[in-house]
Amino acid sequence: MGKKGSNYERELKGILTGDAKVIAKMTKTMTEEERASYESTIKRPFMVLRAAGSLGIDLVVIRQDFSFPVEVKSSREEKLWFIQDSGRGQKQAVDMIKECERVGVVPIYAYRLKSVRGDPWRVFTLPMSVQLTGWSKYIYNLLPKLSTSRGGNFVMVWKEGMPLNKFLSYLNYEES
Repeated sequence: MGKKGSNYERELKGILTGDAKVIAKMTKTMTEEERASYESTIKRPFMVLRAAGSLGIDLVVIRQDFSFPVEVKSSREEKLWFIQDSGRGQKQAVDMIKECERVGVVPIYAYRLKSVRGDPWRVFTLPMSVQLTGWSKYIYNLLPKLSTSRGGNFVMVWKEGMPLNKFLSYLNYEES
């Protein structure tokens, strides 16, 4: 991922850490409901660490109630095929599944579609064979799983993902 991709990592980091300037910029073309979900991270921020190297994880998102690894992808295309680039994305996803199953955490893929109005982010998880518990199980069951091609390789289809604003509304829900 080049310099452009790291811009989107920083953008997502700003959203999740509750950076008011990043959120204000992101929500200009959003509905009131979408904006409110993004702004909820100002009151309930995460600590977000950028991960170095190519472990298939760009960000580690931490808060007392829920933590998760995130791989960030961006494109002008609505479909990303993991078999592209000599299958590197497919191998990263398989390795991420193994590692997340080993420790019982929910892997997150965040997909930023370029040049779109409204919420440009979609989130997914990877199919896992272990039984998660508690909050992790709830979130895992809510999130759409990445699709697979006829050849068994992962495909990320932007419109099949959960809008980030909806994901944030689940994560930051407060009972009144």
